[in-house]
Amino acid sequence: MRENMPIRILPDTIASQIAAGEVVDRPASVVKELLENAIDADAQQIDIEVMQAGRRLIQVTDDGSGIPADELVLAVCRHATSKLSTAEDLFNMRTLGFRGEALASIGSVSRLTLITNTRQSPFGAKLTVEGGAPAEVLSIAAAAGTRVSVEDLFYNLPARLKFLKSDTTENRHITGLVTRYALAYPYIRWSMSQDEKPIFQTTGSGERLEILQALFGPTEAGKLMPLNFEERHLKVEGYISNLSLTRSSRKDITVFVNGRWVQDPTLTSAVIRAYNTMLMVGRYPVAVLFVTIPPELVDVNVHPAKAEVRFRDQDAVFSGVQRAIRRGLLAFTPIPDLNTTRLWGRSLPETEGPGWQQSSFTAADDTNTTAREGELVTGSEFETAQPQPTLPGTHLPLLRLVGQVASTYLIAEGPDGLYLIDQHAAHERVLFDQLMAQFDANAIPSQALLEPVVVELTPEKAGILEQQLEVLLSLGFEIEPFGPNAFVIRSVPIVVDRTDPRLAIEAVVNAFEEDETPLMAEVEARVAARVCKRMAVKAGQILSEEEQRNLLLNLESSQSPRTCPHGRPTMIHLSVNLLERQFGRQGAF
Repeated sequence: MRENMPIRILPDTIASQIAAGEVVDRPASVVKELLENAIDADAQQIDIEVMQAGRRLIQVTDDGSGIPADELVLAVCRHATSKLSTAEDLFNMRTLGFRGEALASIGSVSRLTLITNTRQSPFGAKLTVEGGAPAEVLSIAAAAGTRVSVEDLFYNLPARLKFLKSDTTENRHITGLVTRYALAYPYIRWSMSQDEKPIFQTTGSGERLEILQALFGPTEAGKLMPLNFEERHLKVEGYISNLSLTRSSRKDITVFVNGRWVQDPTLTSAVIRAYNTMLMVGRYPVAVLFVTIPPELVDVNVHPAKAEVRFRDQDAVFSGVQRAIRRGLLAFTPIPDLNTTRLWGRSLPETEGPGWQQSSFTAADDTNTTAREGELVTGSEFETAQPQPTLPGTHLPLLRLVGQVASTYLIAEGPDGLYLIDQHAAHERVLFDQLMAQFDANAIPSQALLEPVVVELTPEKAGILEQQLEVLLSLGFEIEPFGPNAFVIRSVPIVVDRTDPRLAIEAVVNAFEEDETPLMAEVEARVAARVCKRMAVKAGQILSEEEQRNLLLNLESSQSPRTCPHGRPTMIHLSVNLLERQFGRQGAF
């Protein structure tokens, strides 16, 4: 039993560190607070420099209004702010910061240096803070604006350091934060570097399109539709994805309320509900929304890190955002014409795949076993048939191909009924087994590209790919950095050499970006599974009879033919007994 201890007031250092834990939990939190201060200072240019994912250094420089020298010590004290003076001001906030805790919290868990100057003063000022203790203010030459340097974050809280993720993950959080704030404030010139490497830069032109391309890439940015909705006190602007651009998680639903990035479950739910019945289960849209509402109708003082808000009329905001997105989707998603030929894939455009050629619909022809016209095959005929042999080491019998239906499924006959096979999932399994067998034998054959391919990625994705180059090399890819956020692909594994290598690289990046939890723990297997998913033949792709047979034979040889590498079923089995019951033949003589 715990020994009773007397109640006492905590020392300032411990109290400050507790407060810092609410505001600063990772390097991205520090960047967020400093960015918001710079924006509040009417900065026109903001430069961010990060070293060792923020552990060693976070430096934010702006050309804003600066801090007067005689107020510099106050700026690093708790509850010191110039942005409000009365309780009523909390309900009319027009600035991002207001609590006066950011610099004090950061200074208590780092070595903090501020260099600042106002536009009116001929001299600047410098202040250092270590572990919450400020030193003497020094007068120095400095340009107008403020530079905040945060060194050795959590140096005095080693336990907090252990909870940080890898450099790749922490850098990804920082990059995502900066790019989103750049999208919200496009008139500001933004630049960011990580470990002295330029990552992100904007012109401050006010055009959000250039920042969208940096955040999502040119291809995905082209699938975003503009949104502009206004209704009474609510205004909703931004971009929403069309139905072809989805994610496996909600992480790319970004919402700003009055210029503040918030993680509000109500607004996120409104976005998802607006896409109701339009997306597959488990898929989520991409959205960047800027919600504007009178400040008196929203409470921003409900979360220590100001990451959540509370609306006076939550239902009205929810329904307003939902209506805005619905109207946007209807405006940019025309109703398709009914065309029966498209149902069977005859008029489908060519789709990307691993060299599969489109052809007319064909069914496997076996005159020896096909029923005569007008005749039904009875259940007894199946029952008296000799069982087909099972391949060694597998649980799938040898199958007879019947054909392809809806350009998506293969139909095959086995000794115990029919098998409906998803061609995409089945091809995933086949490609994965081939690639991993070669990997286990340390003999993945590669094919050098006739012309090296250059792929450009967003800053976030480039950082992810750079961390996985060794893994890709072990899987038969030869990839090298090729300038900022760009890579050159020189060779690919033969198993995927008949398609655009950019697709394979995108698949790798997405696998790690979405932080999936696959069935296999090995990194190589995880990458291989995602690559094979991207390279496999697609639904809606017509296969020749030879292609159908080859796919079926390869699937029969698999050790795990009934699921794809991600655990999704590859086939449905319709037993003879089930067919007899459905046709009312069970029990008939």
